[in-house]
Amino acid sequence: MTRNRYATLWIWIFLLPLAVDYKAADATSSHVAQFLLVVPTLGAGVILALIAPRSRYSSGFRSFVTAALIVTVAGSFITQLVQGNDVGNYLRVLLPFALFLLGYIVACHPWNEQRIQQIEKAIFWANVISLIFTFVYGMATVGGGGLVNVRFRIASPTFLGLQGVLLHEFVIAKRFSAFTLTIFVATLVIELLTVTRSLLIGTALLFMLATWMAAPSARYLVKALLRAAMVSVMIAVMVAAAASLFPTVAAEWTTRIYASKNTESGKDPTTITRLAELKDQYDQVTSSPGTILLGEGYGHYYHYSPYYLPALAGQMSTKDFYAIREWGPGHNFWVYQLFTGGLLFGMGLPVALLYALYRCCIAYRRWRDIAPGAPDLPVMGRAILLLASMPAQSIGGNPLGGRFCGIIFGVALGLMIAMHVQLQRSLARRTRHGTGMSPAPSNPTSPPVPHVPQEPSVA
Repeated sequence: MTRNRYATLWIWIFLLPLAVDYKAADATSSHVAQFLLVVPTLGAGVILALIAPRSRYSSGFRSFVTAALIVTVAGSFITQLVQGNDVGNYLRVLLPFALFLLGYIVACHPWNEQRIQQIEKAIFWANVISLIFTFVYGMATVGGGGLVNVRFRIASPTFLGLQGVLLHEFVIAKRFSAFTLTIFVATLVIELLTVTRSLLIGTALLFMLATWMAAPSARYLVKALLRAAMVSVMIAVMVAAAASLFPTVAAEWTTRIYASKNTESGKDPTTITRLAELKDQYDQVTSSPGTILLGEGYGHYYHYSPYYLPALAGQMSTKDFYAIREWGPGHNFWVYQLFTGGLLFGMGLPVALLYALYRCCIAYRRWRDIAPGAPDLPVMGRAILLLASMPAQSIGGNPLGGRFCGIIFGVALGLMIAMHVQLQRSLARRTRHGTGMSPAPSNPTSPPVPHVPQEPSVA
């Protein structure tokens, strides 16, 4: 819709406000500012969905993913009516999932090249702003207590997604600039300061995926591995430098890695509490045929399973253990989906997510081999790595626990599906007419990528 003069404005209003979303200091804090961030996002999203260009061609792939997401969100109303959970808690937990659906609906349309560039640019800058704002806000709002207290609040909710996009530029596109390298170094420093093992695992998995995507056939594998080795060395040097400059951080990492050896049970307390949470959710949802089918609902309370209480001896008192009563999105995306929606309304989103990633990754490697010059291919590659950070993030938490995550991951899924549909039709049309795709540009730095600027400027 190039004729809509305000489309660019709506794109930025849709993606930017929630980049400065924040966690309230406590349950009694005012939520007015957070409410004011959501309203323009929802309004701009609805407008974009209305003015988006309509596809003239049907796609079974896109229809399947769309149906799965609608069933997940709309089906939650049925579960809510059956379970009767607290309405406020239900709406708060459901909102990121609704924003995920809205972001997908906005991005899955066949936008023209100009609009896609604007969407990608807005996504990139929103992620960068979120990275900076979250770190500064976390450092400013947490009082004393040192690294132990600060580390929980300084990592952006789309931290891994930003790393995925940058890894596409380094490993696949072979584009390096001072600005993108600086941002990537900043993500590594913050990652070390969080002392969170799951983030490091997520970064490693995204790095492996980017390397695999960069080698569409055996003849490209050696070059891809060499580039991956170079990036690995760079990361290792940064990690070593950070460890030498911040001995407190290194000591904290040592404590976290060997946490199980310092407990009475010999088991890692973080892992045990996660397992206790998952088992209670699983036990609740499998307690009756009705909950297996419909789930317990978003915002339903869960606890820690008593089965794991002995493993927390010396780490948590019995009183504190049984006092756990949470209604948030939990720390595991996969089990929580079953817990909230059951088999009917909970499993559609995970299945659609995994199927879409699998199908698009396979198609990307094939098309990169036979049609490396396809104009939509880089957009699809960045969307894949951005969305792939969602299951990577689920290792240590629920990636749809934050509202900004819902918007970004939803748009990433929509872009990925849209590019898949467009590339599939374009390649099929060229095959029918006996024409091939143009080869990839000889200069890997040209043309420039719109959403990863070479200079620290939005202009």
